[in-house]
Amino acid sequence: MSSIGISIILPTLNEEENLKKIIPEIIYKFQENNLSYEIVVVDDNSSDNTELTMNKFISENPNIKFVKRKNDPSLPLSIYEGIENSKFEYVMWLDADGSMPVDDMLKLVMTQKDNINDVIIGSRFVKDGGYKGVKDLSKNKLFQAIRSVKDSNDSVLGMIFSIMFNRVLNFLMRVNVKDLTSGFVIGKKEYFSFDIFKDAEYGEYFIFLVKHMITKKIKMVEVGYICETRIHGDSKTASNILQLFRRGIPYLKVAFKLRKNDGN
Repeated sequence: MSSIGISIILPTLNEEENLKKIIPEIIYKFQENNLSYEIVVVDDNSSDNTELTMNKFISENPNIKFVKRKNDPSLPLSIYEGIENSKFEYVMWLDADGSMPVDDMLKLVMTQKDNINDVIIGSRFVKDGGYKGVKDLSKNKLFQAIRSVKDSNDSVLGMIFSIMFNRVLNFLMRVNVKDLTSGFVIGKKEYFSFDIFKDAEYGEYFIFLVKHMITKKIKMVEVGYICETRIHGDSKTASNILQLFRRGIPYLKVAFKLRKNDGN
């Protein structure tokens, strides 16, 4: 098993309260497992006290960086700026809302250590994966999943968006990756070029990423994880029907464009 260093990138927008919880968990778990790490928080001009919170963390731990973006808000470019500001050979990024548990971060890291040249993807739609505490997303479990998010800070629409759009995207793309809206990844820093992120509006950058890895003949391994409800704050994916459609259109455009380019 190889020894690797990991730069953990957390793109943020008003996630102050979540950062207070997940950063100490990451530090504890990664130190407990003797892993070399740094945490790079890239903030998209939050209106809360994210910067003050991060300054406190930085004063206590040299393995933490804070990058405050100056350009127009962009999740894809926030991730890329985190990659640019990372120091280790391997980079991992994930949502900063607590929906991707630290234990699953470790599971991805351990898989990476056994597959040093692959890209490891956290997936809700393979074995051991699930959504909002529901492992089986077959028809008879979908309403159970909906009930589990109804009283949380997550959007039921956001959950349905992920499930339904992955089915549509898999039909359109015909690639061997089940979770095409993942956003939970680890791989060699050199794999993730600016071209993957530059034309994306939001999470559809992940489709570009998958196609890029296929083009470069880089193997992708999906590792199942249970996506939990966010700890604090509101979902940025789809809090209403209009936002749901706005978020979904870029995914479909990219999928159709890439399928057309492939001649399918």
